[in-house]
Parts: sequence; structure tokens; C-alpha cells
Amino acid sequence: MSKEGQAGGQSPRLLLVTGMSGAGKSTVLDTLEDMGWDCVDNLPVGLLKEFAKAEEGVARKPIAVGMDARSRGFDAEKLPEIVRSMAGFRPEILYLDCSGAELARRFDETRRRHPLAGDRPAEDGIARERGITAQLRTAADSILDTTDLTPAELREELRRRYGEDRDQPVITIASFGYSRGVSRTADLMFDMRFIANPHWVEELRPQTGLDPAVQDYCAEDPAWGQAMGHIEALLKDLIPRYWAAGKTYLTVAFGCTGGRHRSVAAAVEMAGRLREAGFPANIRHRDLASTPSDSVEDIRPDKGE
Repeated sequence: MSKEGQAGGQSPRLLLVTGMSGAGKSTVLDTLEDMGWDCVDNLPVGLLKEFAKAEEGVARKPIAVGMDARSRGFDAEKLPEIVRSMAGFRPEILYLDCSGAELARRFDETRRRHPLAGDRPAEDGIARERGITAQLRTAADSILDTTDLTPAELREELRRRYGEDRDQPVITIASFGYSRGVSRTADLMFDMRFIANPHWVEELRPQTGLDPAVQDYCAEDPAWGQAMGHIEALLKDLIPRYWAAGKTYLTVAFGCTGGRHRSVAAAVEMAGRLREAGFPANIRHRDLASTPSDSVEDIRPDKGE
């Protein structure tokens, strides 16, 4: 995929927005439209080339087309080839994913029926759609998991990704807690549970890795500085390599047990290190707002392993 911008007569972008029903396709298309993109939803596959050709003759604006398993002529195996054969455009496929439990909750909350469920529970339709779109997910240029994103957070993520052309990947530094499941969006993942746990320090327990006292406590661990230095060096070496290989979005996740102390402090520090090195980095803390709990944290240091 070309990294050149549209300035100077470069081809406009053509983004296929697809994935799981209920994962946020309407929000994505509405946001892109607000950003100046030409957008259309549920276009029959047979009309895609005709639509793109007509748009090419009108303006050189970026185009976003929403398609999913409901679209007429939908074929998860052939669709990537069709999109990437579009002459005069820079094609890209964005697959919107979401956990099955969250999708079921969304359909229940909105009292909408899953389009592939028929008279069966939403879970059956979700499972069927996941199977139908599996090949398309594999072929996607980028996957955006919306499980833990509010609509506002999703819109902000889209503005970061598609607001302008870039000469390096969109980098997100994330934190998460292993006790609440591993990060679903990480390209690179680093486990920080070898660092002394601030949760077992009474005055630090209610605080988070955003607080200087917790950051200082983590930094006092002899392993912290060396580990962060090694990770920084690795990322500075890998980021340009990912970009050269066509990786447009890169998520680096730091994990600890609860997702409130060590992983958060590591994400904050690493984002700062990368910014100083000239790599703009966004930060996302998945489990920062979770309630502190002894039951999900490590074994107390005085109790041993």
C-alpha cells in the first residue's frame, strides 16, 4: 500500500469497512463522513466498481464503503481481491471486531435482532457471522476491536487513524490487566508482573500508574530501568520495520495483574520515551477504572509464591 498522500494528484483512499454486526460500522461511517469522506453503507458488491468509478470522476475525496454479511453478493473470500483491484484508488480493508458477549449485550440493550440469527438467540447469529467473515478478517489491513471502546473513544481512534496521511504507523501504547483477559488488540505485548506490585503498599493501593508516587515506586525496582531501556530500544528498531512492511497501525500493550499500577506506569513512561524519540504515541488504559481487589492481584510478597 502506498504511503504517499493525496496532495500532488495522488490516488484517493478507498476504505472497505466490514466486520461483525453491532461492532460499530454505522459510527465509523458517520465519523468518516464528518471528516470529509464520501461514505455509503450496504452497497451491493456488484456495484462497488461502478460506484468507485463514478466517485473518481466527481472528486478526489477518500471513500468509505460499508459492507457486511447482509450485503447483496457478499463473499468473504472474493471481496478482498475485488477491493484491491480497484484502479485509481489506494484500497484498504478495516475489519471491526468485538467480543461475542459484548455484541450479545448490545443487541439485547437495543432490542434489535441479529441479522443472521433468524428466530434463534443473538449468540447463534454472532457465531455464524464470525465464521462467515473469518477469511475477510485474515485479509484485513487493520482490525479494530471495539469491545472496550465507547462511541466517543471509537470516534477519537478513527480521527487518529484516518484524519490525515502519515509517514509512520499510528502507534498506541496500551495497558491492561491479565486478570481481566489479555489485550485483544496488541501487536506486541510486554508482561510487567516481574516488578514489585504497588497494590500491596497500603498508601499506593487506591492510586494508579498515573500518580507520581506509583511511578516512583515502580522505578525503584532494580529491574525497571533496564527493562524499559531494552523495550524502548526494541521498539525504536521495530517501528520503522513495521512501517516498511506495510503495517499502518501498531499497538504495544503492557500488562500487569490488575491493570491499574505497573502496566499503566509502563505505558505512560514508554509513550513519553517514544515521543522524545520522534514517534507520536497515543495512550489507552483498558482497566484503569477497575476496582482494586486483593482476589485478582498477585500473591502477597510476604506469603511467597
